[in-house]
Amino acid sequence: MRLFYFFMANNYFSFKQFTIHQDQTAMKVTTDACILGAYTDVSKAKTILDIGTGTGLLSLMLSQKNNSKIDAVEIDKSAYNQAVTNINESIYKDRISVYNNSIQEFSTNILYDLIISNPPFFQNHLKSKNFSRNNSLHTDTLTFEDLIEIMTRLLSFNGIFVVLLPSYESSIFEQLATLEKFYLQKKLTIRHRKGSKILRIITTFGRIKEEIINEELIIKNPDESYTTDFQMLLKDYYLIF
Repeated sequence: MRLFYFFMANNYFSFKQFTIHQDQTAMKVTTDACILGAYTDVSKAKTILDIGTGTGLLSLMLSQKNNSKIDAVEIDKSAYNQAVTNINESIYKDRISVYNNSIQEFSTNILYDLIISNPPFFQNHLKSKNFSRNNSLHTDTLTFEDLIEIMTRLLSFNGIFVVLLPSYESSIFEQLATLEKFYLQKKLTIRHRKGSKILRIITTFGRIKEEIINEELIIKNPDESYTTDFQMLLKDYYLIF
């Protein structure tokens, strides 16, 4: 069961309204990415930018919530091809455009109401021999400074930027974003069990300073069953709920 949490290694993963094929990509569907997609508020978003879309998971999850126009950018060619396949096989294909670019070179006249990213985050860790996996995990190809520059350039005045990171990296990113006048609006702390170490943090930033909303999500009960909060969050996506 713990393997299921950290790494869903099947060649495909079926959700209620779409299927993610993942046989051509280094990074597979993970529970934390699913939490990011389910948690992100799209109620005010007409335009969305998905940075590093991978298999297209986040774009498809967000498309299920509303009728936004989504631009999904992916630098890795194999992941891009996989995302195109997954999106073209979905009922949301007319609302999602996929681009095989680095986000630094991505050019558009659109200002986005929502920018979302599950970015590379290992800054000082040993690398694997898998180049595509390195690009997905390490900040060589997409630094935190790059992300903040993209926020500055492409986020609408009332827009929000939502990002998933480990605890330490999240604190570093928050410091950098604050220096550029992006304010923390929401923080979701994710733990496997109550009292266990923090697995990931989802933070929401915007140009407008608001009272910060702090929340916590526990994935498992002591008996290894899923918590009610987790089930409620993922019930529109997971077949098991």
